Amino acid sequence: MAKLSNAEIRKLDDAARAGWLYYVAGQTQDEIAKKLNISRQSAQRMVALSVSQGLIKVRLDHPVAKCMDLAVKLKSRFGLLSCEVVPSDGSDASSTLGLAQAGAAEIERHLRSTEPKVLAIGTGRVLRACVDELSSLDCEQHKIVALLGNIASDGSASKYDVVVRMAEHINAKHYPMPLPVLPSSKKEKEQLHAQSYVANNLKLSENADVTFVGVGNLGTYSPLHLDGFITSEELDELEKKGAVGEIISWVFDRQGNLLNCAVNQRVASTPLKVGPDKAVYAIAAGEEKVDAILGALRSKMINGLITNEYTAERLLSSE
Repeated sequence: MAKLSNAEIRKLDDAARAGWLYYVAGQTQDEIAKKLNISRQSAQRMVALSVSQGLIKVRLDHPVAKCMDLAVKLKSRFGLLSCEVVPSDGSDASSTLGLAQAGAAEIERHLRSTEPKVLAIGTGRVLRACVDELSSLDCEQHKIVALLGNIASDGSASKYDVVVRMAEHINAKHYPMPLPVLPSSKKEKEQLHAQSYVANNLKLSENADVTFVGVGNLGTYSPLHLDGFITSEELDELEKKGAVGEIISWVFDRQGNLLNCAVNQRVASTPLKVGPDKAVYAIAAGEEKVDAILGALRSKMINGLITNEYTAERLLSSE
């Protein structure tokens, strides 16, 4: 991030003050204008800036009846331990608005525990957004561990690494996974997993108290392909085998079966258990992910879901 000028810092300070007065102190824009000795229009702009710059985090603290009903139905249909459905923007079938706030609230619930916990975290755009919504917390009693590496085949790092980003928000010991997502061969994967620091990370993540993952779809515009983790030829092979989605790069079909394919033989991520005895939350939504989320639910590798209203309705109407 570029260093801010003194004028830009003062502008953000004023915006933060205006946002606090409006959202926390409950004052009107007229009252804020008088208190800060500015015009009402300037107060309005400052409040808007406080939100657009992420200085103010807005969360819905009221259960929406329809969303609650959808969550109950999803829990019953797929045998989930936990499910939360947030309102969605009906005009945008791919919208993930609200997921980051709901995901952050669930992550914070575990971080606020006084008992030491190990939180295992996947990667991806939605989980990165969840982390950006976290409050600043002192969590030195907890451990945060990555479920997978963040390095592509050309050595470049993914910009959606979550554990390192999370360390910027909370004071907790964290364990990134310095590995390629897909080593060049199964033998190379086994050699990497034999390294003591990697073996320690794998053990931590396998026995985590709670796990948070995203669900990725497959196709030309899927994260695995766009971010350079699989080639076009590998993508073609997966599609021919019926692949619809992936969780921490483990690829599965619409019924939730892990595929016998080159990608799954090489993937270096921590294996997820079928029927886990601890909470494993998937956070995902959108029309392009319906089949992938459906496969994830059928796989029984997850037992918790945070999604939105539109996606919930599509999941319940799917055969």
